[in-house]
Amino acid sequence: MRPDELVAEVAAGGIDTVVVAFTDLYGRLLGKRFDARFFVDEVLDAGTHACDYLLTVDMEMEPVPGYRFANWESGYGDVHLVVDPDTLRRAGWAERTAVVLCDVVDAGHEPVPVAPRTMLARQVDRAAAGGWRAMAASELEFFCYVDSYRQAHEKGYADLVPAGWYIEDYHLLQGRRVEDYVGAARRALSASGIPVESSKGEWGRGQHELNIRYADVATMADRHTVMKHGMKELADALGVSVTFMAKPHTDEAGSSCHIHLSLWDAEAGTNVFDGPGGRSELFGWFLGGWMAHVADFMVFYAPTVNSYKRYRDASWAPTRIAWSTDNRTAGFRVVGSGPSLRIECRLPGADCNPYLAYTAALASGLAGIEKHIDPPAEFVGDVYAAAEVPRVPATLDEALARFAASEVARDALGAEVVEHYAHFFAVEAEAFHTAVTDWERRRYFERI
Repeated sequence: MRPDELVAEVAAGGIDTVVVAFTDLYGRLLGKRFDARFFVDEVLDAGTHACDYLLTVDMEMEPVPGYRFANWESGYGDVHLVVDPDTLRRAGWAERTAVVLCDVVDAGHEPVPVAPRTMLARQVDRAAAGGWRAMAASELEFFCYVDSYRQAHEKGYADLVPAGWYIEDYHLLQGRRVEDYVGAARRALSASGIPVESSKGEWGRGQHELNIRYADVATMADRHTVMKHGMKELADALGVSVTFMAKPHTDEAGSSCHIHLSLWDAEAGTNVFDGPGGRSELFGWFLGGWMAHVADFMVFYAPTVNSYKRYRDASWAPTRIAWSTDNRTAGFRVVGSGPSLRIECRLPGADCNPYLAYTAALASGLAGIEKHIDPPAEFVGDVYAAAEVPRVPATLDEALARFAASEVARDALGAEVVEHYAHFFAVEAEAFHTAVTDWERRRYFERI
């Protein structure tokens, strides 16, 4: 939706609310709901403000000490939210509502380095300096439940009723049973200017996947973020619930966010991964860099304690860092040919912040091109059974240690950003380590 179209809609009474949003470090949309007339008159051009603590809070919205960016000593001031009119769209899941995303800037109107959208924009600029445009797509999986979010909360998120009762991968009958929600999600996203490709049942009970069309990487991260938020709001309105946890159940498959990526010549509009013999030298270096720096950026693909419980052999989630052609046991699956040639990274979980996951992918791949990093030999066979192939980090603590010490991450993101996110992930890990879980009570309460 162009700004002039919004103005006309507001004047005609078709839109009365505009959601102004940005993401926090977790990838959640935060912001304000504006009266549409006030938005058109004041916010569209001038932007608005939000408290800077929002880029330092934990999952419970508690201010967390130890950040340089914002703290009690500095008084938790404001950041400025600059509306990006290219992201303005109708919210197809809500009546008379539009949504727009913002860039986060400081008092000097400089982009805030630790804001996720800023971080991806800087990697996009790095690619543009080489004459390239990154094209991307997210495959987002989720579990759907008959319980509403309020009911799930009251049940302690235990004993939820899945929308399906047997494994439904590609199963059209079971898929039809969730069309009241998944079909509504497809239509709502399409009405929001997010082109939908398809939905399908996945490998878990009540698990599904909804795919949207590929775009340039910044647009895809925006679409991914709006899609995830819109699907939650829609579920809430329909009295059901969905989760994008990476591993919501011990005995079920995890939910991934496979990301597809290719580099294109920005001027010629051609895929530079395509080359003599089918794959170019640039393709090899990009793949080599992406693979070589998995551990440096693993926290951006797997940002929670729960993320790492998804990586189990023979679970459809990758456990080792290998590449292969059209092989779903590999962490990096090469698919397509010619203009459609791309790398699918199967590492990220559905819980990833897309701005950070794509930042990691681009930073790693561009480092591979700069340093001419060749990938290892293509793996043929079952990667799960390949004991000699390096494994992905096993825990958030392990991944955090690699990230915090990574010179590659510092070179790509800056020391300030690495310090900020290292603290963020350390706080997340410590919150888990100090919590007493249901598993511990079941195991030890009587029998220890």
